[in-house]
Amino acid sequence: MTIRIHLLTLGLLGMSHAAMAQDQHFTQFYASPQLLNPGLTGAFEGRYRVSAIYRDQWRNVLDNPIRTFAVAGDLRFDPPFSRFSQDAVGLGLMFFTDQVSVLDFSTNQIALTLAYHKALDVDGRQYLTLGLQGGLTQRNINYAYLSFSDQFDGFTGFVLPTGEQFPENNFAYADLNVGLTYVGRFGRAGALFAGTAIHHIVEPRATFYNQGIPGDRFYKKISAQLAANIPLGASRTALLPRFLFALQGAHAQVNAGTNVRFPVGRYGTSAVQLGSWVRPVRGVNGFDLDAVVALVGFEVNNVLFGISYDINPQALSFGRRQGALELSVAYLGEYENEQILCPKF
Repeated sequence: MTIRIHLLTLGLLGMSHAAMAQDQHFTQFYASPQLLNPGLTGAFEGRYRVSAIYRDQWRNVLDNPIRTFAVAGDLRFDPPFSRFSQDAVGLGLMFFTDQVSVLDFSTNQIALTLAYHKALDVDGRQYLTLGLQGGLTQRNINYAYLSFSDQFDGFTGFVLPTGEQFPENNFAYADLNVGLTYVGRFGRAGALFAGTAIHHIVEPRATFYNQGIPGDRFYKKISAQLAANIPLGASRTALLPRFLFALQGAHAQVNAGTNVRFPVGRYGTSAVQLGSWVRPVRGVNGFDLDAVVALVGFEVNNVLFGISYDINPQALSFGRRQGALELSVAYLGEYENEQILCPKF
């Protein structure tokens, strides 16, 4: 097997180790809003938000699990050029890293996002938002972790030198993403969110080889999101359904499920969330159920914590527990209203 095949396979692994697609993947997709949809930048009640999410995958199978981490911050402020006081601008900065420690392959990304929130009524209960995101991504591989057939000595293992010619072990590329969202508040506590996003508009080249190889570009990723906050009576308990569909090349992913929010305390400023989702994915052999997800979340004033775990049903059928643990936290600064327009989790 040539090194080109090794690197192509490795690139696909780093881009799609969980979802059979080219991009990074988080189960708590709403906990990383700038990755999900650039239009969600600044989509909250307050002045600023800081969030982080960590994913630890296949710890029970691999000696060194695959780790993914993202941290982001965004601001919401009044546009200086608008006469309509309900309009707002969102400005965000995000950093993302993915470490495939099995082969010492890493992906690091930094992105800047700008979003304009256009109020559709004088009360600021409905918004249409356009977000634009530009980023720079760097990829690196350690060739010492790769072995080839000409290194095998026939007895002790892969100890001989290889005759393969290695390209540079890192490269970088620029990327461009765009997102459109609609957010509306209905009644006293009801809310609806709908959005769509296109990632990799310019389809950047993703290869260690300067001259390129066939199929070395990212496919555009087109996604649609839908969420709601449905109050259940006067107790402040709420149903929070979530839906995500993403299409990238021949691969597709669906995340569907719901959380139930139970208020805690006299004024309901704190709450507990319990939820469950399913994630079917489509690969070269059609749709399969990739994961069943359980989630618990805690809201304490303007801080939100989330813990989720993925279970792979196919792995369970073979007696192996291949799963992924995710931890998320978000903090809203200068929090003004308990009804957050940006959907939680």
